[in-house]
Amino acid sequence: MGELSERLRSCFRRIEPFVQARKYVRAVTSELPKRNGWTIAEYVGDRTPDRTQRLLNRAVWDEAEAMAQIRRFAVSGLEEAARKGGRRRGKLVIGALDETGQQKKGEATAGVKRQHLGCAGRVENGINTVHLSYVREGVGHALIGFQQWIPEEHISDPVTSLRSALPLDLTFRTKGQLAIDICTTVAADGFRPDFYCGDEVYGSCTELRAHFEADKQAYVLRVQKNFRIILSSGMELSCDQATKTLLKRERQWEIRSAGKGSKGDRWYAWAWIATNSARHYLLIRKHLRTGELAFHYCYVPESALLTKTRLIRAAGLRWPVEEGFEFGKDCFGLDQAQVRLYTAIARHAVLVCAALAVCAVTAALLRDRTDSQAPEPLHPDQLPPADPGLIPLTIPEIKHLIAGTTTPRPPGHATHWVNWRRRHQARSRWFHKRARLARDIKITQVS
Repeated sequence: MGELSERLRSCFRRIEPFVQARKYVRAVTSELPKRNGWTIAEYVGDRTPDRTQRLLNRAVWDEAEAMAQIRRFAVSGLEEAARKGGRRRGKLVIGALDETGQQKKGEATAGVKRQHLGCAGRVENGINTVHLSYVREGVGHALIGFQQWIPEEHISDPVTSLRSALPLDLTFRTKGQLAIDICTTVAADGFRPDFYCGDEVYGSCTELRAHFEADKQAYVLRVQKNFRIILSSGMELSCDQATKTLLKRERQWEIRSAGKGSKGDRWYAWAWIATNSARHYLLIRKHLRTGELAFHYCYVPESALLTKTRLIRAAGLRWPVEEGFEFGKDCFGLDQAQVRLYTAIARHAVLVCAALAVCAVTAALLRDRTDSQAPEPLHPDQLPPADPGLIPLTIPEIKHLIAGTTTPRPPGHATHWVNWRRRHQARSRWFHKRARLARDIKITQVS
């Protein structure tokens, strides 16, 4: 926390907002069930919420530069963890794009509109923000950039724009265009991943794909089944039609892992189809039980290595951005900002990303030292180990330990519960992996 605080000091003109920002980060890292102006002010010892509200709404500080410092801290910290753990050579670095929402009531919040919110699973009143996650394979991940989506009618309406304190130079941008803005910003900061990944929202954005290709940046983007490709023969087909036409035989599919989850390897059947471009491929993933298909449109520049294995690994590394949202909301209150102004929403997100980055880097650095799990089961009827060991310290557990240093509790109380949860999770993982071995699915393990 101290190293990041030193980086952030230059973003504040006066010491008072900087001190209040440190208190804010400490509050969102605490065990508060709800994080808003009132609860945060009470937690940090202020007599009223005025200082907290001033920090978000009116204080003079550069939230964009603060986010840049958080990004540099997260990237350098995860790189150091990869170097110490011997996980640099051959491991992928991914930039994962996705959006997350926050439900809101009324019409006074900047960007609020009835729209589909992934957090609700349906159309609700709320706001949406596009995020970029830095994912280092086998090490960790952190949220390093974001832009809030603002409806065009809010920008064009002077009353709504003034009420929400939207910047005067703000123009309407689609989510794909916001992704371009985020990627351009982080590229100027020296961040260039092996692949960018995203779901159908970003795969369907022609402008985003053209931006990556003009920059010689590889990507693996999900597309819908009606997305059209031109085959090497010159025939134009949708993804669904190409799969049904060219991938009829079972031997054309190869079963590979999309990476390890909490319950073990995530096995799928994979195939790829060449296009009329030597650098573009359609990667298809098929669920082993349901047969459900997912399509990925892939581009790799001439200067980069192009193999099906790398594309599969990249496609499997998109999910950490969703885990980042889960941690950000459940552990740090990313979706609990009870503010209305455009800048205030951004500042809350910046300070949450700061807390998340500290815990993510700490967990990555302690990964090997805190992993004492028993060996994985080798056959379905194997007896469980007497001691399942402990899973590595995770971001939520790091957060619990940090919160335990500021909350009066009996000696060793926080450490006891952190270890109890880790041991319970290690035992659950072992049994999940053993149960998977008993499934009647033929799996060819390919390293």
